[in-house]
Amino acid sequence: MMKKTLTAIMIVTALTGCARQNATTGEQETNTATKSAIGGAIAGALIGASTGKKNAALFGALGGAAIGGGIGHYFDRQEEALRQELTGSGVQVKRVGENELQLVMAKGIGFQTAGYNLSGDIYSSLNSVAKILNEYPKSSLRIVGHTDSVGSAQSNLTLSEERAESVSEYLNKRGIKSGRLSTRGYGERRPIASNETTSGRAANRRVEIRITAN
Repeated sequence: MMKKTLTAIMIVTALTGCARQNATTGEQETNTATKSAIGGAIAGALIGASTGKKNAALFGALGGAAIGGGIGHYFDRQEEALRQELTGSGVQVKRVGENELQLVMAKGIGFQTAGYNLSGDIYSSLNSVAKILNEYPKSSLRIVGHTDSVGSAQSNLTLSEERAESVSEYLNKRGIKSGRLSTRGYGERRPIASNETTSGRAANRRVEIRITAN
């Protein structure tokens, strides 16, 4: 089984093994499609082997690779489309592991202190996000709200939830189905900057959109 599984993985790597350049380090790294294909090959081989049928491990590896590689390729294309669409928008696109993207709306985009109603300067960014995510419907979105430390912890928790809901409702109106959307608020518990400065508090009043592949 191990020999056949390794053979399948080598085939998968050869077929899908392209690299992308890390924007931060400039180094080449294996893309998600290849990693997902390899992971799918291993999982498929184990499932196939458990049936006890001849060549089941090999066929399971190849089948799992095809599924995993397809998902990985889809996610890679979605990431590239978001980066191109959101260039210069103030929305940061961050890769978290192999299966998650984060869109961080920081620096006070869209919210004033103690407020959760969207302001005009966030509409363009959210329209761009909705445009791409409507083109890639096979992904789920969790919208997470955060606040600065002004006010009580409980009021900030509520405020962060309301901010997440505001963004979710807007994206829903722009065509993203409600079944793809979920929300959560963390209040003031996860600052990304110092709450001792005006600019730091503005950065902490943010919403993050976490995108995962289905």
